[in-house]
Amino acid sequence: MTSDEPIGISDLRLYVPSPFMDLKVLVEQRVRLKPELSRHLERACRTTGQTGMRYPEPWEDSATMAARAAYDLLGQGLDLQRLRHLVVGTETAVDHSKPVSAYVQGMLQRAGLRLPNALSSFQTQHACAGGTMGLLSVAGMLASGGRPADAGLVISSDVARYATESTAEVTQGAGAVAMLVERNPQLLSIDLSSVGYYSSDVDDFFRPLGSETARANGTYSMRCYWDSLQAAFVDYCARRGVKPDEELAGIDLFALHTPFRSMPETALLKLFAKVLGYDEERSRQVLAESGFAAGVDPIARIGNIYTGSLYAVLAFLLADRLRHLGDAIVGKKVLLASYGSGNTMVVFAGRVTPQAPQVMGRWNLGRVLDGARATSFEEYLAWTAGPVQPELHARIMERATLPAGSFVLAGIRKDGYREYEFKAEAEAGDRGAERSAPGDLHGPFAVYG
Repeated sequence: MTSDEPIGISDLRLYVPSPFMDLKVLVEQRVRLKPELSRHLERACRTTGQTGMRYPEPWEDSATMAARAAYDLLGQGLDLQRLRHLVVGTETAVDHSKPVSAYVQGMLQRAGLRLPNALSSFQTQHACAGGTMGLLSVAGMLASGGRPADAGLVISSDVARYATESTAEVTQGAGAVAMLVERNPQLLSIDLSSVGYYSSDVDDFFRPLGSETARANGTYSMRCYWDSLQAAFVDYCARRGVKPDEELAGIDLFALHTPFRSMPETALLKLFAKVLGYDEERSRQVLAESGFAAGVDPIARIGNIYTGSLYAVLAFLLADRLRHLGDAIVGKKVLLASYGSGNTMVVFAGRVTPQAPQVMGRWNLGRVLDGARATSFEEYLAWTAGPVQPELHARIMERATLPAGSFVLAGIRKDGYREYEFKAEAEAGDRGAERSAPGDLHGPFAVYG
């Protein structure tokens, strides 16, 4: 059975871990130890527009963050038996064979959510575009068949890590976005008939098997991003049968993959110049009028969350436009661009639905940003020293103070298998009582040590 009903995103939730590293502190400490890094790191901060990063607690990884975001989303009174698909897009998987989605299903069920077992579960990967590939896959399956009430859960979850003392170090980050995908969406409908693509085989960014940190050629990768955006946009317009200049001039809102604050802005300036002939001043005026900065500014403090960055930007952008426009946000056309290094670009359009203001009224993105816990340089170094071996992880967990309602990597068996748990009640380790136990999943974490 096929359906002509619109498909899209009905709701979403963003989760970012609490530990926060201020880049001023990071640069100061790096330069104190190696003064020769001063010019490179300070220039990297200026070029990227980044001012901080969030990174995982010792008990967190891509799977636990995905579960946290999904738990918050699914706890909105949804009929979980409607779920037919559970997909995780990630480029920082926790197993070469078992998908993150399987671990997430188990964690959510152990947390008391009655997820059905009659569902498809898989993982999608293409660098930072993996979440989008998962979204389009689920949307396509819902559109092509099944029951009208069927729904899908698509999660983007990643930990971005780079070599320390490199310019890429300032663009690390972590987080997850969970999205409910269904027919007659309540937030954003997606035009599946005119998705634009561009792909090529390049080595701008990659992470070799066995490496915890990615390898990136920053300058080259930025050029690949710019070029692929223009090519995929042209393909998108061809699929729609419209002229690129007319289409671009009719877009209301822009949400792009944001590995760092300045990347999508520069890409759009180039696109406006290429397609519309705008100079920089005119282009910046268009972006200002569309509220573009409200979507990307938070990324400057959160950092790169790889597959989830586009959808974090989308959430912040829509929330800001609702504050400024009220119900007039309904019907606004959003251009979304998802880049995956290596490389691929996906360009597609969405439209804000009539129910979106009510959906966004349940969000509390301020808690995401307010939940940051400033950490010391020493604590940050402990994270960069990973991966943690099973014996050390066990000792860390013995001392850890875990907040109520948390998903944790409880242990790593000798054979390498990762064991996850849901902590319904707060658990204090042997190094002090819990300092914070928020009632919801967007509050600040308690810390160990």
